Amino acid sequence: MNVNANANFAQDNPMSQFLRMERMPHIWCPGCGIGTVVTAFAEAVKKSGLDLDKIAIVSGIGCTGRTAGYVKLDSFHSTHGRAIPLATGLKLANPEMKVVVFSGDGDLTSIGGNHFIHAARRNMDITVVCVNNFTYGMTGGQMTPTTPHTANASTTPYGNYEYPFSLPFLADACGATYIARWTSLHARQISGSIKEALNHKGFSFVEVIAPCTTLYQRRNRLGDGLDALEYYQNDAEIAHGLDTRQVDIDYQGKIKVGKFVEKQKPTYLDNVNQHYAQVIGDEYELYGKTTPEKEAEAKAKAESAAKGAV
Repeated sequence: MNVNANANFAQDNPMSQFLRMERMPHIWCPGCGIGTVVTAFAEAVKKSGLDLDKIAIVSGIGCTGRTAGYVKLDSFHSTHGRAIPLATGLKLANPEMKVVVFSGDGDLTSIGGNHFIHAARRNMDITVVCVNNFTYGMTGGQMTPTTPHTANASTTPYGNYEYPFSLPFLADACGATYIARWTSLHARQISGSIKEALNHKGFSFVEVIAPCTTLYQRRNRLGDGLDALEYYQNDAEIAHGLDTRQVDIDYQGKIKVGKFVEKQKPTYLDNVNQHYAQVIGDEYELYGKTTPEKEAEAKAKAESAAKGAV
């Protein structure tokens, strides 16, 4: 694509306000579902009406980790498995930010699994979007904690003998207060759930089942991206509110999708403020609460810093 064509593409694309068109085409393989999820996210942000200056993206490694580079928001491409602690730090440093983590199943639930369970346990006010393709796509098709039992991977050439995580059940057991799952076929529903997650107060988790056509689909003789979408169309069953103990994926029955959990409980920062207000009393200054005096002080500091930089 030449420079002029690139410029016209960026100008004409309806998502140019939210995506970095100058970085297109992206790196994802034909048939991969990550692009669908990113577009659904952009659509969710568009419909949410949120201030783009108050949304931040943090991603880990792997194919899904590249999302941070394509979204036209403040973003951070972190190290393997560490997207959630970085997102947590960002949220604590600036509680007014909407912080969104994009991660793949390997990045999020293997080396990053400890961070996932504790962020959910604390009800940290962040949104986690996981593209689950059952494999490490960028590094050679190795098995991950979500690879189905008996499935073929480069590290399990005779079939996976381990049992996989069910991510909605894991999130639910750890305390997440919003949980949804869709497949990459359900673009409109993905966008709707991400919009709800962005407006939810507490730890929100959206899982998207998507094909890795180059590795997982090929190794398991499941066809190409179109075959995967046809499978999702025929075998995905919407079951809102279903007990998360019943949403395992084994490719023998239906893939249960929908919004499984939506509830309210105090967030991590709510509990911090409530606890210290009780222990310390009136002398405690609520963490993350903005007052007119604080805003004026911050503005004065920013203006002073700007003058000093001139």
